Amino acid sequence: MTHYPFVPFDSQRYEPEEMWRRADAFHELMDRRRSIRHFSGEPVPRELIETAIRTASTAPSGAHRQPWRFVVIGDPAIKHEIRVAAEAEERKTYEQRMPDEWLQALAPLGVDWHKPFLEIVPWIVVVFEELYGFYPDGRKRKNYYVRESVGIACGMFITALHQMGLATLTHTPSPMGFLREILGRPKNEKPYILFPVGYPAPEAEVPDLERKTLDEVAIWDPRPER
Repeated sequence: MTHYPFVPFDSQRYEPEEMWRRADAFHELMDRRRSIRHFSGEPVPRELIETAIRTASTAPSGAHRQPWRFVVIGDPAIKHEIRVAAEAEERKTYEQRMPDEWLQALAPLGVDWHKPFLEIVPWIVVVFEELYGFYPDGRKRKNYYVRESVGIACGMFITALHQMGLATLTHTPSPMGFLREILGRPKNEKPYILFPVGYPAPEAEVPDLERKTLDEVAIWDPRPER
């Protein structure tokens, strides 16, 4: 068994005033984050996507297995193929699979099975969860807390994109098996989420939503009745 060498933790501690300033500034930045469906076709440098992926890959993971794969697509032909397959699945979902309650919940958001942004954006990033890996001798190697680890990495990817001024959408056409086929990924990888990435279109609009308040999402020191 190989053990990692341990090194001093490179921590950074700030004065309380600076902590408040940084916390408020970051919250203000992230509070402006929105999922959009109207993108510009303006090119985005590949290096920005690379940096966002590197940032996402700093996420914690079970046993440090890092069970994520970010597959990046800029080829128009592949993006078209993904759009056609995604819309076929989405149409079935909206017209046959979704119960009325789900459709009613989505109605105020104005979404449907049409996904033209998949061809408009300069980049599509499909994140795969690596269900298991392999040892050098070919034996299967178990990964731990895969979905949790990949979910955290995806959240950090979204944050990195927003911080640099790009926009994205969490798109999960279901089922997503077509992504593994189109992109030629191995059987030990499963599509987790699809991110269209680009600049917002100048005319982009989003629903005027309100997020839940702190009191609605945070519970402090709960004491169940006995």
